[in-house]
Amino acid sequence: MDTAIVIVAAGRGKRAGGGVPKQWRDVAGKPVARWTLDTLAPFGRLVMVIHPDDRTDAEAVCDGLDVLLVDGGAERHVSVRRGLEALVGQGIKYVLIHDVARCCVPPSTVQAVRNALTTHPGAAPALPVSDALWTGTDDIVTGTQDRSGLYRAQTPQGFHFDKILSAHRACDFATADDVEVARASGMDVAIVTGSESNLKITAPEDFLRAEKLLRGNMDVRLGNGYDVHAFEEGDHVILCGVRIPHNRKLKGHSDADVGMHAVTDALYGAMAEGDIGRHFPPTDPKWKGAASEIFLKHAVDLAAKRGFRIGNIDVTLICERPKVGPHAHTMTQEMARIMDLDPGRISIKATTSERLGFTGREEGIAAIATATLVAS
Repeated sequence: MDTAIVIVAAGRGKRAGGGVPKQWRDVAGKPVARWTLDTLAPFGRLVMVIHPDDRTDAEAVCDGLDVLLVDGGAERHVSVRRGLEALVGQGIKYVLIHDVARCCVPPSTVQAVRNALTTHPGAAPALPVSDALWTGTDDIVTGTQDRSGLYRAQTPQGFHFDKILSAHRACDFATADDVEVARASGMDVAIVTGSESNLKITAPEDFLRAEKLLRGNMDVRLGNGYDVHAFEEGDHVILCGVRIPHNRKLKGHSDADVGMHAVTDALYGAMAEGDIGRHFPPTDPKWKGAASEIFLKHAVDLAAKRGFRIGNIDVTLICERPKVGPHAHTMTQEMARIMDLDPGRISIKATTSERLGFTGREEGIAAIATATLVAS
């Protein structure tokens, strides 16, 4: 891999409030820094420059990602230089330098900067200034400023690695960004089109803006499950993990928990992973009499591995008897235990078919389930 990304995350971010540095605060379900890392990871080797006091927070945010953590300095340009120095000798040809607080950067903007480096030694995203510009003193307008040729700078700012490293090594003054460092060394920097969504979280209200942008990009999946089991001779049924006395039991290759099967299929459906039969074939004797908890746990674990969290589960059991209401709370608690989910996210209810059809004739029980998965 010939490209690296240096993420500057050593600042204190006090203007954003919250009591902790803004990069470790949650927005739209995960820390600001994690959104940034996840977006940039496909583009190259990750280096995150942090404050020495923040290493524990940084390690938690980087869980599951290959990120080199480097202690930064008191000034931004010092932090960037330390991040660059950590990449020396690793075959890096191009480097992108990005502010951790720009967690909404579109991948297309990152790609545009990277593409520009094939023809320019430096490139950075920016947007033309469109608002009128004033000068002022003591809150009084004293004049106007021509906005022609003015741009709002963004990151990531990309460079040929050897050139920006030399520029930073020669820089002994505080700078606004890395374009300033590059230009001070005589480097030309191309402007690529930035994005209005590439905001930098600075003030408390910026968290609300970022929340709306990131929530809009979330991957939300909906799955449905349906299952039916007939009655046979027996003295109990198992519904949603709870044993309920009854004058018959449900017939099935496993324990025939029709409610849990419907939920399991809903989870598989939301992931486009087929149904229980694909993962646990009924022709396989090893699953004869198996507890349906095994199937449900497999679906839950698979969702977690795929990067999803369960939003909610809704189950409807269709039968004349046994009566589900007296057992619904216990069912909810048991399903919550199996799925490691807040009981408040699980709805279990029942209805009859008004004595119509096979459920009305008490020949069996049907179940319908809906599951929502949200990319975490």
